[in-house]
Amino acid sequence: MKAVIFDLDGTLVDSAPDLQAAANRLMRQNGRPELDLATVTSFIGNGMARLVERCFARHGALPEDLPAQVARFKQFYAEEGHRRTRFMPGADAALRRLAGSGVALGLCTNKDSGPALEILRHLRIEGLFQAVVGGDSGLAKKPDPAPLLACISTCGAKPDEAVYVGDSETDAHTAHHAGVPFLLYSGGYRSAPLASLPHDAAFAHFALLPQVVQALAARCLQEGQGPATVLPFPKPARKAV
Repeated sequence: MKAVIFDLDGTLVDSAPDLQAAANRLMRQNGRPELDLATVTSFIGNGMARLVERCFARHGALPEDLPAQVARFKQFYAEEGHRRTRFMPGADAALRRLAGSGVALGLCTNKDSGPALEILRHLRIEGLFQAVVGGDSGLAKKPDPAPLLACISTCGAKPDEAVYVGDSETDAHTAHHAGVPFLLYSGGYRSAPLASLPHDAAFAHFALLPQVVQALAARCLQEGQGPATVLPFPKPARKAV
């Protein structure tokens, strides 16, 4: 196992409170009702533009100037300064342990790369990552496999030498489309039942992650091939990066 690639929101960090704060500033400015944390959390995972679209759609029609509203949301989100964003329990120690073992770490997220990097700097872990691929990278967004494959390549690994760690339906399908083993963090923003998502292993606390990665690598070595996903899931042809 040469590389471990992570999703960000709902996997490594709980960023929903800052996203909610920015969303509600936007809603107030437009005379729309504020949204509770659970609702905003359910909108996370497909990039900021989709989050803003879902916020407006929750209470009426989409505004005609939606691109301008997305830009305003990004401004509000930057102004919040990630002050409410926190590590998921045990994530900091797990990252440092994996990095210390010589494994390359990468970040593959649908969040724009700017705020993603700001969060890494805010939490003082930017130096642990060899690659960061955000939703504004010019590639298709997850669940398209292109950003994950690009992140793995930048980390100096091949798909069968890497694993993807995420928390959601989008992450599970991204890994499957890329032909990459998937480790599912069960404490994130997932809305679908765990058993409905293709994954190679699930873990409830990041203290378990290093040993889960080690066990998966040992299993791959023993089998002499990449592991199959736990559940059947039609695998499309891999797309070129």
